[in-house]
Amino acid sequence: MRARNLAVVLATIHRSGPHTRAALAERTGLTKTTVSSLVADLLEAGAVTESGAVRGGERGRPGVAVSLSGHRVAALGLEVNIDYLAACVVDLTRTVRLRRTVPADNRSSDPALILAGLRDLVKQTTAEAEAEGLRVIGGALAVPGTVEDGVLRSAPHLGWRDVRVADLIDLPFAVDNEANLAALGELWFGSGEADFLYVSGEIGIGAGLVVGGTVFRGTFGLAGELGHVVVVPDGPGCRCGGRGCLEVYAGQDALLGELASVPELVDRLESGDREALETCERAGHALGVALTSAVHLLDPGRIVLGGIFAPLFPWLEGPVGGALGARLAQMRGTPPAVVVSRTGADAAVLGAAGLVIQQVIAEPAGMLGL
Repeated sequence: MRARNLAVVLATIHRSGPHTRAALAERTGLTKTTVSSLVADLLEAGAVTESGAVRGGERGRPGVAVSLSGHRVAALGLEVNIDYLAACVVDLTRTVRLRRTVPADNRSSDPALILAGLRDLVKQTTAEAEAEGLRVIGGALAVPGTVEDGVLRSAPHLGWRDVRVADLIDLPFAVDNEANLAALGELWFGSGEADFLYVSGEIGIGAGLVVGGTVFRGTFGLAGELGHVVVVPDGPGCRCGGRGCLEVYAGQDALLGELASVPELVDRLESGDREALETCERAGHALGVALTSAVHLLDPGRIVLGGIFAPLFPWLEGPVGGALGARLAQMRGTPPAVVVSRTGADAAVLGAAGLVIQQVIAEPAGMLGL
């Protein structure tokens, strides 16, 4: 009962705080004595703080406001991607306190070597956080592949199969698909919209469907493999064994060609390079065709383009919208809005950290040792 009440109080503060203890008692239906005891425990754990004076004290007198604290409790977000390792530390108010990115070539790599490098990044990042007075209480890792019960079942671009990464560090730890966590990153740190389809453009192309503030994962956690929607039935072969998949036309390799990086491609586009413009036109059209199928099946009200699609959005927006509009005009009139991600390249690592923050809010007794 006490654990449940702690969660009720902390969730109320998180959702609509700050509140006085009297206001918390009124909103939660708990007694003032109970609320005072619970707030004291949360103060001791560093989850909340008391400051200032707001209306709502006894007999209308100003009371002390209880709000989430960003000074002691923090979460660690991690990401293994094809060409980098990333980490960020986020406090309980969802303020990003640290960001670290290490360039790396992780294609067809040895999991043991990459995870050793990630362990070093974890040690460095948590040490920096502790130096700022933060206690990292848990972490989550975003990976570019399918995950089941903490095991990375398949990450073709990494060359990994059945790799247990859930035991990476001595923290409460979760592992999830990069696109799913990127969608949650957009939800918690971006637009705040509760319903949208997030499309993650990387070497592969994934998607996360957010419905009512929750990611839809499918029966086996494989929902969102947008990169393998067929856009040209007799097109080039894809690594999945099919032909004409979206990834062949709009994945990072297809967009960059011989170029070394996305910034280099952006420079070419800004200078009006014809080949670069045609590449983005072709990729945007293919993406629009694939998204048409997603709209027919899922009916999202908004589509958010993230990953490498974010910096390329000015050149993709037109062809994506054109392909969607041409195919949806007769059936539904106005197509869903297509917008750029507000979290950019940080979406997945932010979503990973945010996942831990949500767990603290939902289960403060267990996560904070209360």
